[in-house]
Amino acid sequence: MKRRVVVTGMGCVSPFGIGVNVLWENLKQGKSAIRYLSLDKEKHLVHIGGQVPEFDPSIYVDAKDARRMDKFILCSVVAATIAMEDSGLDLSKEDLTRFGVIAGSASGGLETIQKNHEIMQVRGYHKCSPFMVPMMITNMAAGKISIKFGLRGMSKSVVTACATGAHSIGDAARAIQFSDADLMIAGGSEAGICDLGIGAFTSAKTLSRSNDEPQKASRPYDIKRDGFIMSEGAGMLVLEEREHAIKRGAKIYAELVGYGQSSDAYDMVAPDPSGAGAALAMELALKEADLKPSDIGYINAHGTSTHAGDIAESNAIAKVFGTKDENKNLSVSSTKSMTGHMLGGAGSVEAIISIKAMLEGIIPPTINLENQDPEVANLDYTPNVAKKKELNAVLSNSFGFGGCNAVLLFKKT
Repeated sequence: MKRRVVVTGMGCVSPFGIGVNVLWENLKQGKSAIRYLSLDKEKHLVHIGGQVPEFDPSIYVDAKDARRMDKFILCSVVAATIAMEDSGLDLSKEDLTRFGVIAGSASGGLETIQKNHEIMQVRGYHKCSPFMVPMMITNMAAGKISIKFGLRGMSKSVVTACATGAHSIGDAARAIQFSDADLMIAGGSEAGICDLGIGAFTSAKTLSRSNDEPQKASRPYDIKRDGFIMSEGAGMLVLEEREHAIKRGAKIYAELVGYGQSSDAYDMVAPDPSGAGAALAMELALKEADLKPSDIGYINAHGTSTHAGDIAESNAIAKVFGTKDENKNLSVSSTKSMTGHMLGGAGSVEAIISIKAMLEGIIPPTINLENQDPEVANLDYTPNVAKKKELNAVLSNSFGFGGCNAVLLFKKT
């Protein structure tokens, strides 16, 4: 029999700053975190994005150790530290062999790779930093978290592009459900805003070039959308076996009752326009949770502000849940309209957003939705202004290059 999994801690780093509260308060107010990038504009066609503001890492980690971490690792450790503090766990009372970590990133230490390549070009290939390898490899986020807290259970990385954060959480829940662990830290991170990262995505023609209006550039479902906004960030959850959490008197935010995963099996980067793969993942999450489509009050959509992606996902949602004329209970929004796209960190940050929406009964808006594209399905996208709504169950959608789909379903306890 599968064990039940609950969320007892949440932590994040986002373009709004450090912590869950600063993220959530800005989202409720419909504010955008998109600004001009610190990169040299002469080198790039794209000048806007969602960078994590400067902060003092010594508050969370040893200053010397921080210098030996790529930013994606540092963001992961900071988010995990906040989540651990939030959980109220006393590690001296826990069996740390039963406490694991799954933390991933879509691209790992891109900035570390770029900087060390520049050094090699000038000084020779043997002159790169001796810390280059542990700074760039994706699983080091999980490794650093496990080292900081002495967690001796599983430590590994999930890499599924922009579905990484959601897959990490779902896979961590599975570990608890099937008794491989009692506690897990899980989530994703990304810090790919550097010449290499921005240049690569610009070349792929996926980024918005609305440089004149940074805060209006991310506009999911709007007919004027012209690509996604690249952002940085990390989200980490503390997941716990339900009885274990109850026994120690933990505050429980939500129960993770459904996890659906599928593949489009369609294209390397383009989503299946029918939305069949995304729909399957949502259906699987509902099936595991033993809930009907009408039970879901809110979907935090993947909603990247790309033409193909928005249409495919909206088709998938309409297929499973019906249009707004057929299903009056469902609200949808894309908070990427405010945060930009945190790639490997998006799914875990958006899981936190979905839980906060459910707990506070507030649907965060899709900002910059002024003229809805007639090609997207007829859904309630919560345009421009947040709204109050009683919520008992919510979905968080994440889809990545390669056609990988991950859906998390949370329910009130």
